[in-house]
Amino acid sequence: MLHSSHVAQCGKNSSPKPGWLPRPQVTWKNFCDQRDARNFLNLCLLQFLTLIATVLGLQRRRMYKEQLNLTSPEPPVQLHQEASWVQFHLGINRHGLYPRSSPVVSKLLQDMRDFPTISADYSQDEKALLGACDCSQIVKPSGVHLKLVLRFSDFGKAMFKPMRQQRDEETPEDFFYFIDFQRHNAEIAAFHLDRILDFRRVPPTVGRLVNITKEILEVTRNEILQSVFFVSPASNVCFFAKCPYMCKTEYAVCGNPHLLEGSLSAFLPSLNLAPRLSVPNPWIRSYSLAGREEWEVNPLYCTTVKQLYPQGSSDRLLNIIDMAIFDFLTGNMDRHHYEMFTRFGDDGFLIHLDNARGFGRHSHDEVSILAPLFQCCRIKRKTLLHLQLLAQAEYRLSDVMRESLLEDQLSPVLTEPHLLALDRRLQTVLRTVQDCIEAHGEQSVVADGPLGQWAPDSSRANATS
Repeated sequence: MLHSSHVAQCGKNSSPKPGWLPRPQVTWKNFCDQRDARNFLNLCLLQFLTLIATVLGLQRRRMYKEQLNLTSPEPPVQLHQEASWVQFHLGINRHGLYPRSSPVVSKLLQDMRDFPTISADYSQDEKALLGACDCSQIVKPSGVHLKLVLRFSDFGKAMFKPMRQQRDEETPEDFFYFIDFQRHNAEIAAFHLDRILDFRRVPPTVGRLVNITKEILEVTRNEILQSVFFVSPASNVCFFAKCPYMCKTEYAVCGNPHLLEGSLSAFLPSLNLAPRLSVPNPWIRSYSLAGREEWEVNPLYCTTVKQLYPQGSSDRLLNIIDMAIFDFLTGNMDRHHYEMFTRFGDDGFLIHLDNARGFGRHSHDEVSILAPLFQCCRIKRKTLLHLQLLAQAEYRLSDVMRESLLEDQLSPVLTEPHLLALDRRLQTVLRTVQDCIEAHGEQSVVADGPLGQWAPDSSRANATS
């Protein structure tokens, strides 16, 4: 079967090769590039056959939907200003993504869990990969990267990450962090932990059982996404990512037979309304098999970082240390970038996105994640007081997390060993801070935030105003 890829392949010359048909004696004077009529007709024939192949493909997919008795989605409701995702966007302020004890977040979590989907599509990252000749130039070819954008009947959007690993499985110790699985339950747990720590920098995330036939295949208009669905030998509906290194059924995710666990993370406002800046993490890791970064070999690396703008003239460094503490508690080694809203300036909070590679190994504590803390020996007083509170028996971090995660539909989100690992890692953070205080004095280590940081949430400028 002829395909459009026969005409254009990864930037190669898309013109038909001369000599496919005998060269005619007569040419068209008005033909812009002076090609002969037969070559032109040959090109038209290729395009016509490609169109026929596309139509046949659409007919096959339509027949497949009829065989599965798939119905059309209900018409979406009208957009309302009171929609929970709209209120969530309007509530973003310079102190966090949402105010403390926000009823809007609770409503948003419920809506993402319950509302029907009206469309499904690949994320922008996945779409970029579809047009790349060598996707290893964009991301590492781990074969485990799969996420979709789902839109709900209230027009809200969420990032869907399907279940790839059972809760009681640990990441093999021989795995590099950049080829680790992306765990849906890690995204859910990271949101709850971030809220408990009072950071409020992880977008609201909830677990959901998704009917991948009805809520993805039936509602998507992306033909490429439709084409990667299949039925496994166990009669389960499956799909996989359309990328050169992942077009294999062993990389697929499957329902049981249609239902599949996944995490749904609320979208932030569009970049047009609330521009964000993506910044490389100064303590980024080497994404190669043998490379090492400067911070891994230079114990005085923090001195260099503080001399660079804006770490030396704002709260940016303290916010990076907050992020390192959060990542250490979850075990996430994959924090290569962070994002910020440009509206809030250099002192704005860091958004803790993409936490799916956390909670992989409860039996191992990767202390190197704390490098910003033990190399710089600085921490916000607010952060320290909160950590000390969660170390007390009546407010033990594992107990608070266990209770918080009960709210999720996919509970238990974390196994007991992962919850207990949080208490152990918290003690490591507090010991590191104590070592810094003994070496440099409390006044040099514990930083009081600016007065504006403690302002109530009611008087604020938001990200989208």
